[in-house]
Amino acid sequence: MKGDRVEVMIDAGGATRTYEVVATRAGRRVEVVTRRGVVEVTEVTRTGTPVRTARFMASRVLALVEHPFNDRREPSAPRPGEA
Repeated sequence: MKGDRVEVMIDAGGATRTYEVVATRAGRRVEVVTRRGVVEVTEVTRTGTPVRTARFMASRVLALVEHPFNDRREPSAPRPGEA
C-alpha cells in the first residue's frame, strides 16, 4: 500500500548506514524476504512485478524496521470545554 516503508540499518565497517525502501505509488507494497544469508527488500506492484529491490548480507543487518501505512483515521478526542 502506498506509504508502506522499510528501514534497514547495516554495519558498514565501523559505521552504520540506513537505507529506506518506500512504496511510492498507490497499489504498491514492500515485501521483505530472507533467504540464503541475504535480506531482500522489494517494492512490488499489485500483480507482483518487482519495481526495485535492495539486497543486504544478513550478517551485516543490525536492524530492520517495517512501517506499515495506517489509513484508518481515529476520531479525535473532544477538547476540554467542548461538548
